[in-house]
Amino acid sequence: MTDLVIGADGLARCGWGASTPDYATYHDQEWGRPLRGDDALFERLTLEAFQSGLSWLTILRKREAFRVAFDRFHLETVAGYDESDVQRLLVNAGIVRNRSKIEAAVNNARAALDLPDGLSALLWSFAKTGQRAEPLTFADVPARTPESTALAKTLKQRGFRFVGPTTAYALMQATGMVDDHLVGCHARRTNPTGRSEPPVAAVMG
Repeated sequence: MTDLVIGADGLARCGWGASTPDYATYHDQEWGRPLRGDDALFERLTLEAFQSGLSWLTILRKREAFRVAFDRFHLETVAGYDESDVQRLLVNAGIVRNRSKIEAAVNNARAALDLPDGLSALLWSFAKTGQRAEPLTFADVPARTPESTALAKTLKQRGFRFVGPTTAYALMQATGMVDDHLVGCHARRTNPTGRSEPPVAAVMG
């Protein structure tokens, strides 16, 4: 896969973001843009956990089915799920039917509600401040960082499941806690001239 691709629309994109129409939309409109809000971040945390061992494209194409199945990822609703809800989800062909991941989602909703300042505040407290190396190629993008390792450790201590350092970093990338769009990509918040683009905050729930 080419690191940076110029699309038919003349825009430069990270290579993965030009590989399918689904990825192009996600790359252009969501990935790497700052996202806040407990329900919104719970959705991303849950989907990243479900993605473990699978292609993100699989999850992306099932995303609306996940949203319907999990009551739009409303924390209090999911935290109240019982075994009948787990069974309901296990027979839902629209999502990934994995008992461990489904039970982890319910558990994580309950753990999130126990956080004194909320899920969004906790996650964003691990966003690195100051300058960081700008990725020129895919080789410059790490799979995990000290911040994601610390975040995963804290989440585990708080009772969360299915969130290791790699999953935590994927979450940080997807929700704009770091900007791993390659230099030259039109979606990068700081373009090659150094001019900062305004962040787009999207809050769900």
